[in-house]
Amino acid sequence: MTTLADIQIRDPFIVADPADKLYRLYGTTGFGGTQEAPLGFVVRHSRDLKKWSEPQSVLSRIMGPQEADYYWAPEVHHYRGRWYLFATFGHGVSVLKPRARYSSIYVSDSPNGPFVPHSDGPVTPLGWLAIDATLHVDLVGQPWLVFCREWVQTRNGEMHAIRLGADLRRTAGETQLLFRASEAPWSRSQKSELGEGYRVTDGPWLHRNQDGSLLMLWSSFGQGGYLTGVARSASGEISGPWLQSSEPIYAHDGGHPMTFRTFEDRLVMVLHSPNKPGEERARLRPIKETPGGLELVRQGG
Repeated sequence: MTTLADIQIRDPFIVADPADKLYRLYGTTGFGGTQEAPLGFVVRHSRDLKKWSEPQSVLSRIMGPQEADYYWAPEVHHYRGRWYLFATFGHGVSVLKPRARYSSIYVSDSPNGPFVPHSDGPVTPLGWLAIDATLHVDLVGQPWLVFCREWVQTRNGEMHAIRLGADLRRTAGETQLLFRASEAPWSRSQKSELGEGYRVTDGPWLHRNQDGSLLMLWSSFGQGGYLTGVARSASGEISGPWLQSSEPIYAHDGGHPMTFRTFEDRLVMVLHSPNKPGEERARLRPIKETPGGLELVRQGG
């Protein structure tokens, strides 16, 4: 058994499974290059969020996309009695100049895998550099794919949504632009090897408050490094319009968030911090719902 302090991981994703009272941790291991994720995607188990098992493969490279160099941002969702893995794959060893970057969906009867191909190839638009796909099921049961179109391609990173068919095998309808990174007051333009003036969108996660508010946690770069903010849909629907928080909810070089409830019904946000490759760790932060929003629980709060 090991602790989160010992596990290098980006894009952490935790499933609290009431069936066996186990927490399951998925994420990105390594960062870029063919040395990344030699086992494909893995899962670790815990009963207390403190001690974690050794990794177990859930999607082998044999079952993943042929010749993919990157295995990023796995999410595992329970939907209509089965488990679905949404993940990003990249081709081309240059992180800034990839040949392709897209998300696909895999399926299993168990959150432990093994997962096998489910979608008809990529579910993000062909030709787009698209990452970090997540599943959102709206109030009438319609599944949506929400994902980022990369700043590498657009300069000003974008957040998009598109309907999925009920069986999650393919998309249905047109892609909808939800917002751009520059709409968040806390996001700042960045300089990279590609030049200046780039703004990042990363790691969308949808959360519906008990008051009905539809929120999105997502990450970009700002004062203090890699940050996480909250956007609220004014309509309560995925189509928005999306209103951005004036300040990030997490401003300490941490991002790619998601939320889950513990078996004691505490709401927790998990993200990786710091953002420096090789040093990332999963950080658990208690949060609470506010009218139309979320905020961190301060010590003694």
